[in-house]
Amino acid sequence: MREEIIEQQLKRPVGGITDERVLDAMKRVPRHEFVPEDMRDRAYEDRPLPIGEGQTISQPYVVAFMTEKLEPQPEDRVLEVGTGSGYQTAVLAELVKEVYSIEIVPALASRAARDLERLGYQNIHTRTGDGYQGWPEAAPFDAVIVTCAPEDVPEPLVGQVKDGGRMIIPVGPAGDQKLILVRKLGGRLQQESVLPVRFVPMTGEVERRNQ
Repeated sequence: MREEIIEQQLKRPVGGITDERVLDAMKRVPRHEFVPEDMRDRAYEDRPLPIGEGQTISQPYVVAFMTEKLEPQPEDRVLEVGTGSGYQTAVLAELVKEVYSIEIVPALASRAARDLERLGYQNIHTRTGDGYQGWPEAAPFDAVIVTCAPEDVPEPLVGQVKDGGRMIIPVGPAGDQKLILVRKLGGRLQQESVLPVRFVPMTGEVERRNQ
């Protein structure tokens, strides 16, 4: 089933994933291990699925698309904001040197940490907390990936991207979100809208700032 979704959905004729390293990582990571047991028969459908606490595991195509756009390299250190189920975390861990992942919902953070440890990942660092401020003591990062949507790109996260680094992040209010690719070059930012998406909103400090 994992092979089928890669061949039929990820390698789609228009907008398909072409990075073989990303495709290989998607083949290796068992998505069924990151969904609730009663959902495992649907684990390889190309759609988001509920994982509890009002959150979802992202659609496989979106995980692969975001990963490919991030251009992960073997020596990269990557920050992930929004661990969720840990599925995207695991895909990244197959491709880079280290992943630092933050999850604001304690129950999800604990479950993801246990699942990632159980599956043998040793290059992932997890913490429970508000990802708006990133992980300052581990910064700077070669790349940042955000799996929840603020209305604007958080400045603290931009500050933790190395010069020459990348960030992929969904931005905008519910119903009008776009996936934005940010590159930092010579201290300047280049932003490109790459895909319309639907993500859960970023919570915590960003909510207080918006109010």
